[in-house]
Amino acid sequence: MKFRIGYRTIKTAVGTAFSILIAQQLGLNNFASAGILTILCIQVTKRRSLRTAWDRFLACVLAMPFSALFFEGISYHPIVIGVMLILFIPTIVMLKAPDGIVTSSVIILHVFMARQITLALFLNELGVITVGIGVALLINLYMPSVDRKLRDYQVMIEDNFKLILLEIVRYLRTGESSWDGKEITESAKLFDEAKMLALRDFENHFLREENLYFEYFKMREKQFEILERVLPIVTSLTSTVVQGKMVAAFLEELSENIHPGNTAHIYIDKLREMKKEFEEMELPKTREEFEVRAALLQLVNEMNEYLIIKSSFHVIQTSAHEKKKAVVN
Repeated sequence: MKFRIGYRTIKTAVGTAFSILIAQQLGLNNFASAGILTILCIQVTKRRSLRTAWDRFLACVLAMPFSALFFEGISYHPIVIGVMLILFIPTIVMLKAPDGIVTSSVIILHVFMARQITLALFLNELGVITVGIGVALLINLYMPSVDRKLRDYQVMIEDNFKLILLEIVRYLRTGESSWDGKEITESAKLFDEAKMLALRDFENHFLREENLYFEYFKMREKQFEILERVLPIVTSLTSTVVQGKMVAAFLEELSENIHPGNTAHIYIDKLREMKKEFEEMELPKTREEFEVRAALLQLVNEMNEYLIIKSSFHVIQTSAHEKKKAVVN
């Protein structure tokens, strides 16, 4: 396994050291616990880090009155800790802050070891919590941009689409193919990776309402499903007809224009015209020709759906741009 130090590891190390140092300089007891809080609060995205920080802060603050109620009200005994956790943990879960259970347990143990509840203890624990979580939030403000990686995924997926379409074109024209289909399995893997990265990128932008990269990859994935449905139709063709060559010419042109831009409406119109030409041609003379032409018509209908999916994405894209302009203006 390759040894690698990631940016999150570096942030965790730096943040932990700083939080302990700050807590120590402030003269806080149990200052090392600030480092533990920092470690637990550093997440892979800004939004997740903020949610985790809030969960831990809420749980830690609630841990102190719970501790006062149980320890002062009953006794400072290990069994009392167990009884308190039976009630405390469901309370935190009910407040939708389950990430704070572990860190709040540290505060509970601090109070237990202190053997008394005082204002000084309360302020000390509040200081440890604030330093640990605060440093983690500051450290997590920096997240490296993944725009370049996302664009690379776009290019790789679009290149695969082009190759798939060109293989279909080749089969329609010659009835032969030596294609190994690797672009199919490769694309499926790319979609999983790209969508995961797009979600992570979205989580790193507090003010972003739309996840256009994610919507783009979802759109391409739906188109990919159509391409997968089309392949068996193409391979079922037993002979070449003039309509097949027309479809091949259309798909070849389409393969040269696979990009994020909005040109789907142009090809939808071209498909409509081609279908009209099909209707005006002579009826098939043999059963085989009938079956081939019926399969080609099905192929055309599938490609029409393929283009409608792309057109729908640009409605989302346009809406997002208009909202952005409205905010700026």
